[in-house]
Amino acid sequence: MLVGTDIPAMSATILKNAFAGLAHHDLVLGPSRDGGYWLVGLTRPLNLFDGIAWSTPDVLSATLKWAEQAGIQPFLLEPLADLDTPADLDPPVNLERIKPPKPYLSVIIPTLNEERQIGRTLESAAAADTETIVCDGGSTDATVAIARRLGARIVHGPIGRARQQNRGAAAAGGEVLLFLHADTRLPQDPVAHIFDTLMDRRVVLGAFRFATDLSSPVMRWISFWTNQRAGRLKLPYGDQGLFLRRRDFFRVGGFPQVPIAEDLYLVRRMARRGRIAMAPAAAITSARRWQRLGPLRTTLVNTLIATGCLAGMRPQRLASLYRIPKKRRGA
Repeated sequence: MLVGTDIPAMSATILKNAFAGLAHHDLVLGPSRDGGYWLVGLTRPLNLFDGIAWSTPDVLSATLKWAEQAGIQPFLLEPLADLDTPADLDPPVNLERIKPPKPYLSVIIPTLNEERQIGRTLESAAAADTETIVCDGGSTDATVAIARRLGARIVHGPIGRARQQNRGAAAAGGEVLLFLHADTRLPQDPVAHIFDTLMDRRVVLGAFRFATDLSSPVMRWISFWTNQRAGRLKLPYGDQGLFLRRRDFFRVGGFPQVPIAEDLYLVRRMARRGRIAMAPAAAITSARRWQRLGPLRTTLVNTLIATGCLAGMRPQRLASLYRIPKKRRGA
């Protein structure tokens, strides 16, 4: 895809629409108001540049005629103006009246006393065309202050991961929502991975691969089988970073108001509507729970909870399995 460098009204949303057009057309054109075009996209090599009288008002019409003769149905974007001469700047643009574009991605992070983790998590989520929303459940430490200093928008909600994530989603402006645990760091260039995964319109929910910040043979073994389960059974967990289109999230009613495994219930709801896909990169989650309870015990608890959910057990009965015993004083 080729674009001009003098198109002030071009935006990420328009470019996204251009790539979406290539899903069903071999040729995408962005018409300019002077009779040419400011964007051209192709799915395969096409010799559409020869025989065109360039720098004339007939460039677009000649290109469309060529496409018709070649049996190609082009996808046309909205016309935009390019800047060829100083006169193209008239009338002057009032920048104060231009509203900032909505972000493509809203990263929603539920928190409760996560001052040790939230900084690294927010730094991993920082990206262009992205907003970060921290929905706090009443932290008494420096979580909110750190998040605000790093540019996150703070909203407050009733304690409970499902409630906090739903509250954050209601405040989000992005077309795509990413629900991220406060102790999970995103891979490099997460927006690109999310965009590529959701380019397939059949995919209704995606997640990253699973990894932890503890490199040991046991944890590598756990990570391997976690990714096997997520990929084969299409059952990723929330600590893999679940992402989906905003409209799909609200169509299924968001996260159910359950005390445990709200991520699994959401994934099951979405699986009835389309495909579940894994992005190739891994999100790195803290191994603190595995270190606290032990890798095998933690894996067993997670498996029991997932099995119980799939078997239709009441979430309230499963919630007690997830409680982490407090360390003894001096331990």
